Amino acid sequence: MCAEWTKSGWREKPRIQMPDYPDADALQAVEAKLASYPPLVFAGEARRLRGELAAASEGKAFLLQGGDCAESFADFRADNIRDTFQVMLQMAVVLTFGAKCPVVKIGRMAGQFAKPRSSPVEKVGDRELPSYRGDIINGFEPTDESRVPDPNRMLQAYMQAAGTLNLLRAFSQGGFADINRVHSWTLDFTAGEEGYAEYHELANRISESLQFMQAAGVNDHNADSLHRVNFYTSHEALLLEYEQALARVDSTTGVPVAGSGHMIWIGDRTRQVDGAHVEFCRGVQNPIGLKCGPTISESDLLKLIDTLNPKNEAGRLTLISRFGAGNVGEHLPKLIRAVEREGRKVLWCCDPMHGNTIKSETGYKTRPFERVLREVREFFAIHAAEGTIPGGVHFEMTGRDVTECTGGVRAVLDENLSDRYHTACDPRLNASQSLELAFLVADMLHNRREAQRAAV
Repeated sequence: MCAEWTKSGWREKPRIQMPDYPDADALQAVEAKLASYPPLVFAGEARRLRGELAAASEGKAFLLQGGDCAESFADFRADNIRDTFQVMLQMAVVLTFGAKCPVVKIGRMAGQFAKPRSSPVEKVGDRELPSYRGDIINGFEPTDESRVPDPNRMLQAYMQAAGTLNLLRAFSQGGFADINRVHSWTLDFTAGEEGYAEYHELANRISESLQFMQAAGVNDHNADSLHRVNFYTSHEALLLEYEQALARVDSTTGVPVAGSGHMIWIGDRTRQVDGAHVEFCRGVQNPIGLKCGPTISESDLLKLIDTLNPKNEAGRLTLISRFGAGNVGEHLPKLIRAVEREGRKVLWCCDPMHGNTIKSETGYKTRPFERVLREVREFFAIHAAEGTIPGGVHFEMTGRDVTECTGGVRAVLDENLSDRYHTACDPRLNASQSLELAFLVADMLHNRREAQRAAV
């Protein structure tokens, strides 16, 4: 991307939200070992994803990005990977029908191990401990020993990411993702459930479309796209020692690529234009995400866009807005207008999770489903008003039946949060809430399409 860039150049820049390892020799040994391992993803896959995201930025596709807030070592099981993948496929089928275009599927998986924290310390009971920063850095257990950053955790994270990717590739290419199979799961979700009348109707319309395609001779035997899917992985590029160790030079193009995941993003806390995280990400050819919270200004955003996408290439940069329900109208329009005025090519994506975290009356950190949905609605409404493209959504969710976010038709109440509150960091939508949200977003996409058709 940049002739003057080197993969270690970030070390000369200000760094925040990164651990200080007490054993420098151990850190160096781990970095050397990781650098000798094969990359987890390949440059051709990253380039293909960039092409799909370019289509989404033009309204010819739609991005669905979702998965764990932070992957854990303890929950590394094939069933958990399968269940999240399955729900994302279900969501994608529903969104495809609503948008009448392909859905780009990216999981927050196989690398989402590190988390930024608002404070370097946290209270656990009556004790003050160093904050838990994700399993790739330190342990969740509330002890002094567990909270010491350990570089060997990077090796375990790599092995878990490799295993996750291996299973995802098998699922996405081996028949598990067949559209008829996936749609039967969607029907199971709504079958016999009160309060799902509109979802039943949409599910039946999808069934009729599939039956028509089969009657016309289009099936998984002669249309490979009905039998397989492209599924990509992403994570926040927070731990730069890990990112540098897995960076490679693409033998086809001679351009560096981040070998840790197909797409990497920069968080709202680490998006300093002269900071270490922007410095690393600007030089790799992967698609880059940039979280945009309430404190970002138009001038800072334009500087970041020019730094991360100097050639103004479609599909390179995804702007992931996260303002909170009720605040989108104050912040998003001025950013959209600045980008449009300067002619910058970006994909706009909505993260309705991070701006809507509250503390429940029972003391649990949660996210009300209604507030999540409201932020998505505001995102779509503002893009309609500005004449721009709402290109995707970004959710923290899981395929497991957890009780972490309140609300939804199968309502999770405050008093239910303690039943299955399993997250180590932030609350996630469960499988039912995720698919319910997909039906609601599909309706927004359908209405947008109808409004465009009426305007022609």
